Amino acid sequence: MKVEQKGHTITIKDTQGDFTSFLMKVTHQYKTFEKHNIIINLLHHKDLTLDDVKLFLPLSKQHKKAKKSFVIVISDLDYNAVPDELAVVPSILEAHDTIEMEEIERDLGF
Repeated sequence: MKVEQKGHTITIKDTQGDFTSFLMKVTHQYKTFEKHNIIINLLHHKDLTLDDVKLFLPLSKQHKKAKKSFVIVISDLDYNAVPDELAVVPSILEAHDTIEMEEIERDLGF
């Protein structure tokens, strides 16, 4: 697992290629990241299903309650089928843009 911090955003990338163990690591180390916006980089996972991505739903909900952004980056997925509670985008740039928009919405009180 590779963790990069850029300002108030942390990008977490799986370096092992094992999605299940990556999810477990992120879940167990969540307290370390909870004060930052989080980007989960799943770009090199080509065989993930929507059900796999939905496993991040509890973390996403918990993070959004704390008024922070939680964005998942995955390139090959039917984005229309993703639940509204999850922010899923196809690129790192879009993830940063999503976080920026969500921060503006929070500042405006939405």
